[in-house]
Amino acid sequence: MGNSYFRFKQFNIDQEHCAMKVCTDACIQGAFTAQYLASGAITVSAILDIGAGTGLLSLMLAQQIAVPVTAVELDPAAAMQAAANFQASPWADRLVLTQQDIRKMPVDTPYDFIITNPPFYEAALKSGHAQKDQAMHATNLGYEELLAVIDRQLAPGGECSVLLPYVQFEVFRGQASAKGYHLRKVLLVKQSVKHGYFRAVGIFSKAAGGIDTSELSVYDENNRYTPAFEALLKPYYLKL
Repeated sequence: MGNSYFRFKQFNIDQEHCAMKVCTDACIQGAFTAQYLASGAITVSAILDIGAGTGLLSLMLAQQIAVPVTAVELDPAAAMQAAANFQASPWADRLVLTQQDIRKMPVDTPYDFIITNPPFYEAALKSGHAQKDQAMHATNLGYEELLAVIDRQLAPGGECSVLLPYVQFEVFRGQASAKGYHLRKVLLVKQSVKHGYFRAVGIFSKAAGGIDTSELSVYDENNRYTPAFEALLKPYYLKL
């Protein structure tokens, strides 16, 4: 799905540096996860964002959930931009950016909730551009390694949110199941009502139980945002 520009509604619209170029599917993950946490489904006192990029997911959660969010990003340029975005936001006091390899991050106090938009493809042709490959392919953090990190950093009874392409999501789900993580809630995403599923956002827990499944189409048959998409993203998009 293509990139789009949007502003958080609580940002001063005169500050150009507060406009962020983002992927729509990441916005869906952030909004869906924030909505889930705001519902009180789980008690959260600290959140970890793995592979934070420029800080989008951390900002979306911080807007809705008044708890500390620690964002971890390996790439120095992305980490620098995330830190600037955090400082420019109204929630700077609850956002912390650390630039490091999450695999080497010490385990201090475990997190109640982890959110991650990991590299999409574990086995695919690489572009030859190192930064792009790092972002789109699991060149630095494969699914097994990601699950090991989640296992170390997640508190007992904690949960995690993961966004992946639909096919890769099923691969990750199988690996997560082998580690004792159960899919408890999933949002299946279509580009439009005419398309099949192409992304999935899942909430995983070590507590077994039924799966709450829902679906979302971004565009309707007339290539306009669907009412469901608008309702989900309205707290964040100024022009919805």
